[in-house]
Amino acid sequence: MADSVAIGKGLVGIGAGLAMIGASGVGAGQGVAAGRAAEAVGRNPEAESKILKMLIIGMGIAESAAIYALIVSILLLFVFKVQ
Repeated sequence: MADSVAIGKGLVGIGAGLAMIGASGVGAGQGVAAGRAAEAVGRNPEAESKILKMLIIGMGIAESAAIYALIVSILLLFVFKVQ
C-alpha cells in the first residue's frame, strides 16, 4: 500500500512538471515578439499604435497559455491527493 501511494505521488509530481512544459517557451516567444515589434516600429514609425495593439493582444494570448499550465500544475499538486 505504501509503495502505491509513493508511486501515485511521484506520478502527480511528474504530471505537474509536464504541465509546466506549456509555460517554458512563453518567455522566449514573448521576447521574440517584442523584438519583432521593435523592428516593425523602427521600419514604420507611423504604425506604432497598431503594432502596439497587436503586440499586447498577442502577448496576452501567449501569457494565458502559461497561466493555464500553471493552474493545471497547481491543481495536480494541491488538489488531487493520492491516498
